[in-house]
Amino acid sequence: MNTPETVEVTALAINVTIPEPLRWTDTRRGETFTLSTLNVRLLADGHLAAKAYGRPVGGGRGTYVSFPVPDDPALAALVNGAATRAGALWGAHRGPAAGETRSP
Repeated sequence: MNTPETVEVTALAINVTIPEPLRWTDTRRGETFTLSTLNVRLLADGHLAAKAYGRPVGGGRGTYVSFPVPDDPALAALVNGAATRAGALWGAHRGPAAGETRSP
């Protein structure tokens, strides 16, 4: 039987909405995107890594392309705050919902 100490966790990641005032645009493959979501991963060494995702300014779904997160203190604070909040939520989990042991 697995105990919390023997279960191998291979990834921890969260998605975070970027507040409107912190959003930015970036261009990839000739298309401009408005970045509105961060994917934040907890690395094996305990550090955080983040990538940004968004939608084409011109509309449509576009492609699923990641963008680097600019070196901005407000964005760094968002990443840190989101990781801390996610840790608190994970730490307070109440186990699977009745009848739920699979992904939603």
